[in-house]
Amino acid sequence: MLEVEQKYRADLGKVREELLKLGASLVEAKEEVDVYFQHPCRDFAETDEALRVRRSGSDVEVSYKGPRMRSNAKARLELTASAEGDVEAVLEALGFKKVAVIKKRREYYSYGPLTVSLDDVEGLGQFVEIEAVASSERSVGEAEAEISALAERLGLRERVDATYLELYLSIFKGGV
Repeated sequence: MLEVEQKYRADLGKVREELLKLGASLVEAKEEVDVYFQHPCRDFAETDEALRVRRSGSDVEVSYKGPRMRSNAKARLELTASAEGDVEAVLEALGFKKVAVIKKRREYYSYGPLTVSLDDVEGLGQFVEIEAVASSERSVGEAEAEISALAERLGLRERVDATYLELYLSIFKGGV
C-alpha cells in the first residue's frame, strides 16, 4: 500500500470548523514526538527516504518512508511497526544518527476514506495534512482526486510540498 498525502499551511481553527460542518469525526488528539535518523551507509536526503521513531505517550512506532513517486500529491511506500523499549538506543547502536526531533500537537479526523490531521508543529507552524491510501482497489490518481476535492471544500490554498523533516532542516541546519 502507498501513502498519498498533501500538506497545507492553514488556520487550524477555521479548518476544524469546516471539517465539523462537513461531518468529519474527531478520532483523537495527542502530542507526538518524531525522531528522524540518518542511515550509517547511505544518505537519506539523496535517496529521498526517511526512518522515523514516533512516540505518543507510551506508544512507539517505527516507520520507513520510501522515495516519493512522481504525482501531484506526495505518494510513497510507508512501512510502520509498533515497538517497545528504547528503539532509539537500538538504532544508535547500529550506527544510525539522530538528525531531527519534531514535536507536534495533532488532531486526527476521519472523513470518508480520508484522514485529516490538524498539526501545530513546534517551530514550524500550523498545517493540515490530508491522507489517503492507494492500493489495488484505489489508484494513486483516485486518492489524489479525493484529497484535492476535500482541500478545495476546506478552502486550503497554501500547499506545502516539503516534509516536516525538510522544513525543520531548512530552518535548523545543524539538526539535533
